[in-house]
Amino acid sequence: MNRELGFDPNTPSVARLYDYYLGGKDHFPADREAAEELLKVAPELRAAARANRSFLGRAVRHLARAGVRQFLDIGTGLPTQSNVHEVAAEVAPGSSVVYVDRDPVVLVHARALLAGQDGTTVVEGDLRKPDAIINDPGVRAAIDFSRPVGVLLVAIMHFVTEAERPDEIVAALREAMAPGSYLVMSHGTSDARAAAVGKGTEVYRSANSPLILRSRDRIKELFEGFELVDPGVAWLPEWRPEQTDTIDFVDGPESSLILCGVGRKV
Repeated sequence: MNRELGFDPNTPSVARLYDYYLGGKDHFPADREAAEELLKVAPELRAAARANRSFLGRAVRHLARAGVRQFLDIGTGLPTQSNVHEVAAEVAPGSSVVYVDRDPVVLVHARALLAGQDGTTVVEGDLRKPDAIINDPGVRAAIDFSRPVGVLLVAIMHFVTEAERPDEIVAALREAMAPGSYLVMSHGTSDARAAAVGKGTEVYRSANSPLILRSRDRIKELFEGFELVDPGVAWLPEWRPEQTDTIDFVDGPESSLILCGVGRKV
């Protein structure tokens, strides 16, 4: 255990596993071993991780074009290419972005990367405690909840168990959001690839968060109170693809293993 940073490199981290799938360098032997076990039955995970980042970019651009100028990214993960503040700046320079995570390694890297970046804030917080995030002084200083905000829950809700009441978590965030705000979510699903589903849940039992895969219908329920924008809840490559998206899932879009959607609060 690293007492200074408060993390155990011998326990796989969901953030570092994701970084490994993306081809990053911020992981330890325990992370690589767990990731390789899962890649044996789901080699498409690398492409799925890239497709998830691509969806995040498309969703942020959609929100920025719709007039959103502030973004709350909860469970941001380790910094990589095309981070939220970079994508938002392409469409709406001067947007305010708050990154929230509970992983100490993520926080160290994010703060180092974003030091001196205008309009960006890094806050320690746990999605399971949405009220604490909403009322965090750093969040409040950067986000005006009386105006539309984009709340991003990208590849994070599948680490929330049913016992932790995911519907209530989303409801607490929704109540804080002004009309015209958006919820962006991507979520691993149990609707495809039974072998991958079984191995995924097994591997993540040894990680710092379990993996809770949900059906399309259950994921839709998490958007209660939001009006889904077209095409609704869809596989990653099916949500408003752009010509620059070159990730090919030869066995069909369900090989991306992740469903996603964007909802608007009316």
